Amino acid sequence: MWRRLPFRTQLILPLGVSFAAALVMGALLLQIFATGQLADENEPRRRSTMMVATVLNSTLQASDNPQQTLEAFIHSMDNASDIQFHPVEAGPAPRADDALRNPHGVPRWFVDLLTIPDVNAASPVTIKGKHVGDIVFRPDLSADLFEKWVGFLALTGLVAVLTGVTGIIVYVSAGSALRPLQDLGAGLTRMRRGDYAKPIPVGGPPEIRQSCEEANALAATLAQLSQDNRDLLHRLVSLQDNERRDLARELHDELGPLLFSIRAGTIALIEAMPPSGHLGNSAQEVLQSVEALQQTNRRILDRLRPLYIEELGLETSVQTLLRNFRRQAPHITLTATIDPALDRIDGPLAQTVYRVIQEALTNVLRHARAGNVHVQAAIACDMLAVEVSDDGGGFPADNAFGRGLTGMHERVRALSGSLSLLRADERTYVRCRLPVGEMRDAPISG
Repeated sequence: MWRRLPFRTQLILPLGVSFAAALVMGALLLQIFATGQLADENEPRRRSTMMVATVLNSTLQASDNPQQTLEAFIHSMDNASDIQFHPVEAGPAPRADDALRNPHGVPRWFVDLLTIPDVNAASPVTIKGKHVGDIVFRPDLSADLFEKWVGFLALTGLVAVLTGVTGIIVYVSAGSALRPLQDLGAGLTRMRRGDYAKPIPVGGPPEIRQSCEEANALAATLAQLSQDNRDLLHRLVSLQDNERRDLARELHDELGPLLFSIRAGTIALIEAMPPSGHLGNSAQEVLQSVEALQQTNRRILDRLRPLYIEELGLETSVQTLLRNFRRQAPHITLTATIDPALDRIDGPLAQTVYRVIQEALTNVLRHARAGNVHVQAAIACDMLAVEVSDDGGGFPADNAFGRGLTGMHERVRALSGSLSLLRADERTYVRCRLPVGEMRDAPISG
């Protein structure tokens, strides 16, 4: 639990506990030493009371009229004095608790917290051996208690001020030290996400400044490596497209005419043969095989290099791809939302969008066992977003990307985009995002 507390709290809390402990210790010392201090302060007057009683008794014994002498002594005493004459007729002498007569606004809990010493004193007064009263010492401890109360308030105020000032200093100092660390943490988070453009502010103590400078240097190195990686991927995609183009040209220019020639010769042979016979059946089988080869050749050419994108535009090419999918999978309901603005896209970006949709639909057809597919492609805020979703069985947890989507992922990364595959709401989503502005007219050099 202590490790989960903020750093400022970890600094201020021990200081607050230390000051609170100092306050409690001061209160305990006040309680311990106050009793002895009060007793020592009143001890001289207590002895004076005993001396007054001794002198009075001696005077009464030597007086011819001791009663008159006693009354004269009583009248001469100050009523506000701590030393008073208490006649026997007035009852027993006051108890120790009566010594506190006027606490002067001192809280009762503070008085109860202290141990009030028994400072009362009573010396008997006799006339001819008869006990007529007592000289009692009844000190007023209010001033002493008020002094202790003021000292306690001063101690409490000092602790409170020190706690507040120290807390403010620690809070500000910790904030100035934590701010560079927070900036460093935020910068490292951006680096982990692949954002190397924004530098980390350099500040704070020398150790933290050095860490920030090293992190900025690391970000610059990673940015260069990331750019080199994208350039390498771009080059690989360029080589793949060139190879696809050359292979498609060979299939179209070499294999296409040969298949057409075989098909034409087979048709001529069938027309020259009698309508019945074993040789005629064989010729028909050859014709069917040649037609199947021609269709396969067209499909391979379409996957290698959809040449009609440059002629018809991306939006029309995607619509053609969707119509072909509906013919191949009539049992799957296909819905689509295709932005007409896709026709503004050409070059490598258009080919990548087309191939992402093509590969996603191929995976649905081969593996998903889906009944519903939705394709969406649109341009918004210089970002091209493609999404293909289906209600099929999903993908294995340990094999999110197959070979086809892995190749698409490399193409998308080469164009500074992102490709993700996820499962949500019992549907599988293939999502691709590509920047439009900087890649719209960028050719892939061979």
